[in-house]
Amino acid sequence: MRSEERAQELAEPRARGWSDVLRGWTRAIITFSRRSPIGAVSAVLVLVLIVVAAFPDQIAPYDPMKNNYTRILKAPNADFWMGNDTLGRDVLSRVIFGARISLIVSLASVALGTVAGSMWGLVTGYLGGWSDLLSQRVVEIIQSFPSVVLATLIAVGLGPGLGTVIVAITIVRLPGVCRVIRSVIISAREYTYVDAARAMGASTVRIVFRHMLPNAIAPFLILASTGLGGAVATEASLGFIGVGIPPPTPTWGNMLGGTVARSLNPSWWLVFYPGMAIAVVILAFNLFGDSLRDALDPRLRGSR
Repeated sequence: MRSEERAQELAEPRARGWSDVLRGWTRAIITFSRRSPIGAVSAVLVLVLIVVAAFPDQIAPYDPMKNNYTRILKAPNADFWMGNDTLGRDVLSRVIFGARISLIVSLASVALGTVAGSMWGLVTGYLGGWSDLLSQRVVEIIQSFPSVVLATLIAVGLGPGLGTVIVAITIVRLPGVCRVIRSVIISAREYTYVDAARAMGASTVRIVFRHMLPNAIAPFLILASTGLGGAVATEASLGFIGVGIPPPTPTWGNMLGGTVARSLNPSWWLVFYPGMAIAVVILAFNLFGDSLRDALDPRLRGSR
């Protein structure tokens, strides 16, 4: 009996702790929604995208790959809300499955590009000297190319495919992330507590990861969130010009590209719905990233 009472006593603080955490998150969400209603709406749109991308088989009404030659270029109706394409496939189902590709590409490329670019900027910003000068020349060379042009060149060289698109967008993101994190580290390098850590004999690894890296966390999150919209746009651009993920895999970009390639005057629903999906997702990601930036940067929050 005593052991059961003791177990209950030990469990009660843990339960109270989890309830406190839940209440804290709830208050934070409510506060964020009040301060940034647009950010809250964009967060809901992003959440909807995640749900659609995670469960397309359960949400899509038809098989997106199945041809139906009796319904070629049929306009939207009660059974096919977004109409049918040039092979009779359901446009709504293809838009839904295209969300999965867009989310996979954007999350993977932004995560890889932001992490790799941050490490690049972290190392070169701390070391300085000739390595930093050489690094910045490489950054300038990469940034001299327009992002879509550079991604296209990489995709053409590697061949079409999901992995190619992720690699291309990752490389495009590297220099911009590197420059931002490098500037943060250069500023942190001059802080008094960093000099004190050096004087106390702290190792380089400890100084970088314990005293300097925390300064880059907020910029890291901002770069990641604001980069998602650009990744979706670049993936759609590569698919549109035919060097991204090849058909018949449905992506919003190759749906637009295939439609325009087949006709100079395509049916409106073949252009409108994939284009609207791209626009809404990019807008949601950008607004969410801006709201997160305002929340994490007190200077921006105080200026509004």
